[in-house]
Amino acid sequence: SDDTGNRLRFQLELEFVQCLANPNYLNFLAQRGYFKDKAFVNYLKYLLYWKEPEYAKYLKDPQCLHMLELLQYEHFRKELVNAQCAKFIDEQQILHWQHYSRKRMRLQQALAEQQQQNNTSVK
Repeated sequence: SDDTGNRLRFQLELEFVQCLANPNYLNFLAQRGYFKDKAFVNYLKYLLYWKEPEYAKYLKDPQCLHMLELLQYEHFRKELVNAQCAKFIDEQQILHWQHYSRKRMRLQQALAEQQQQNNTSVK
């Protein structure tokens, strides 16, 4: 029974933390006053344990940890009420992933070329 409860809590918290990567969801929470609720803000602080490697390895979107960190600041929570703020964050995330993909591709190509050169020089 305790194991089932712990597993369910783990799954719920995992899903919620991953939702924090979505700026539109953060805007939704802000507009409904969740970030003004002291208990909810304390819950966000409690969730910082997800930054520990033994928990972080289960996350699919690492940006949720960055958002969780930013949500610790009252100023950031207040700004999220503004839809333009959420839109800006969303656009920045897209730009990051576009740049990251290109940069990663270039690094992989350079590594492949280096390995090819190493294989040629060994022969």
